[in-house]
Amino acid sequence: MSDLGRSQDALDRFSAAVEFPLTVISLLWLPVLIVPYVVHLKPDLAHTFEAIDYAVWALFVVEYLIKLYLSPARLHFITHHLLDLAIVAIPILRPLRMLRILRLFTLARAGAVLANALRRLRSVLTHRSLHLILAAVLLLLFVMAALELSFENGARGSTIHNYGDALWWAIVTVTTVGYGDKYPVTAGGRGVAVVLMLVGIGLIGVLTATVASYFVEEKAD
Repeated sequence: MSDLGRSQDALDRFSAAVEFPLTVISLLWLPVLIVPYVVHLKPDLAHTFEAIDYAVWALFVVEYLIKLYLSPARLHFITHHLLDLAIVAIPILRPLRMLRILRLFTLARAGAVLANALRRLRSVLTHRSLHLILAAVLLLLFVMAALELSFENGARGSTIHNYGDALWWAIVTVTTVGYGDKYPVTAGGRGVAVVLMLVGIGLIGVLTATVASYFVEEKAD
């Protein structure tokens, strides 16, 4: 019984450790899978894409095999992680690449990778209602852009002349980027800018704290 606990604990700790990096890799892997079937690539570039594809696929194979090895109930692990199995199993069919049906397998693998990435992201985004906070900030962004336009439209020296300009300015302000191509010249517009800057700083803090809290709680669990 103690061996089972240690094996399950090792599996949980390994899963928590690779969760975030593999989420990022999953998202970055998708263009590598899809681009060669959408754009005609030069041979050298095509070989580079294929090498990256093999390398990332091998990484997922290693992850799956380690989890399978650490799992105290391997048959249960296989039957309850069919999505992960599909990601690592479909590339075995590479010798059939000349068949048109392989395109369906490639698209299926891309879909499996996307579904896996979305599953990983969902657990982070729903942690401590982060998705509600992001939705509130997005709504505030559109409202503040409209308010900014009401102050700046027609003002002397204004660089914000339509809602598109106002929305672009609001986005670069709340993300604390501040390109400087659009900026407020009225007192009201600058007041809106102060609010968005404070919201942006707070949003960065919330994102950092929520992600850190998620992984700390995963480790504690």
